[in-house]
Amino acid sequence: MLYITMHINSVEDTPRPISTQIVGTIPEWIKGNFLRNGPGKFEIGNHKFNHWVDGMALMHQFKISNGQVTYKSRFLSSDSYQTNKEHNRIAISEFGTVTMPDPCKNVFQRFLSRFESHKPTDNANMSFVTYKGDYYVSTETNIMHKVDPDTLETEKVDWSKFIAVNGATAHPHTEPDGTTYNMGNSYTSKGSYYNIIQVPPTKKTEDETLEGATVLCSIPSVDKTKPSYYHSFAMSENYVVFIEQPIKLDLLKIMTGKLRRKSISDGLFWDPKLNTIFHLIHKHTGKVSSLKYLAKPLSTFHQINAYEEDGFLIIDLCASDDGQAITSYNIQNMRKSGEALDEVYNTLSRAFPRRFVLPLNVGPDTPYNQNLITLPNSIATSVRIAKNKVFCTHEDLHGEDLHEYGGLEFPQINYHKFNTHPYRYFYGCGFRHLVGDTLIKMDLHGKRMKVWEHPGQYPSEPVFVPSPNATEEDDGVIMSVVITPDEDKSTFFLVLDAKTFEELGRAVVPVNIPYGFHGTFNATA
Repeated sequence: MLYITMHINSVEDTPRPISTQIVGTIPEWIKGNFLRNGPGKFEIGNHKFNHWVDGMALMHQFKISNGQVTYKSRFLSSDSYQTNKEHNRIAISEFGTVTMPDPCKNVFQRFLSRFESHKPTDNANMSFVTYKGDYYVSTETNIMHKVDPDTLETEKVDWSKFIAVNGATAHPHTEPDGTTYNMGNSYTSKGSYYNIIQVPPTKKTEDETLEGATVLCSIPSVDKTKPSYYHSFAMSENYVVFIEQPIKLDLLKIMTGKLRRKSISDGLFWDPKLNTIFHLIHKHTGKVSSLKYLAKPLSTFHQINAYEEDGFLIIDLCASDDGQAITSYNIQNMRKSGEALDEVYNTLSRAFPRRFVLPLNVGPDTPYNQNLITLPNSIATSVRIAKNKVFCTHEDLHGEDLHEYGGLEFPQINYHKFNTHPYRYFYGCGFRHLVGDTLIKMDLHGKRMKVWEHPGQYPSEPVFVPSPNATEEDDGVIMSVVITPDEDKSTFFLVLDAKTFEELGRAVVPVNIPYGFHGTFNATA
């Protein structure tokens, strides 16, 4: 019988490095820390979190040197974690969990506490990111934590102390020179805005964090009180691409949530009557293009890559036709087994890799009602339907064979060399269950794929690390952490040859690790 409960079981952290058992060979040239982030504690005292993304952040470090690997982990010492621990209950609300009034307060105090707004969580359990060469753990609130990749010690950093934003995504984009772009909302008396953020490439002093961050531009939400939810954005050589999708945040519902005993997730809804809108922002001027590129309603969490070619902007992303999946990942669903678990999975719309092609040069003489895409071999379409509106349809970046693997998510590329440039390969997880159960390498030449799979083993996001002196795009390794719910304490760190997709080696960890979200590789000399 299929079950994935171990993916979301609470574990203890392992703050001191422990050795692992090596099977096969971990290449000697790999030297550094493979860092992963995700939830690791799903209940506090007698209180249980409701949603997968609510669990307390657990940072993981696989230290790789001379073919050997050690493992350690630490719970993020966030205010949320400390407050919950101190009260032995869930005292800070999360995305899918609303805190209950303190039982130590009297009835009148408990009544008044319902009128307080949600104190934003600083439980940064989504990803590891870099700004100015420093590592941070982040989620989607305004609080990140700067992390020492070696010790996993942290320091809290608040975006709103530097720029006027209420949070930022956990998926920034970085230029080769270190300049970083991100997005964050701001909620004002005039309505809701999407802000494009730019962070300088380097530090002027050793202890600075986000100093010098600026808001490049602000885009008003189409509906002032119901902005779109977004998890990430795309970036090409000259543009930031924001995708305004029909997953909406009802700000009034969210603001009154505590009063109504409802969490933030209750304020999220999918509106399939709305089109998806692609907004283009020029990175160097901050100017928002007057052209709006429309597409059918879609839901996207992760983009693969974007680049410009012959007057077109090509954007590749993982997308599905339904935006209700986010609310399906509540803990009650994930703790089901057998047919009940299958039933939850079968209600989800699968995410598949797609390509949109946006014509950049639309002017007074550009014809209406005909396909403007002139790129050879492209079957995506873009049709001018009004003065500043172009309607786009996508091209699938896969063959029929991807359907049997449940689509693809957690996409990764050879980022440092090929982000914002034409590329050939991307990697991801196949999702035949609620969590990834295969690793997939997709070759855009011929849309062919290679698959790594073992029954009962659940790999997380694949991270590409190039070989020293690599000359080809896929010359390197893929790193992943594989969860084994059928076997106790046999989770392993996996290394595949990125070219052949064959296993090179694994490091078996003698403690249980929950399924995580995102990670990165921190190379050391």
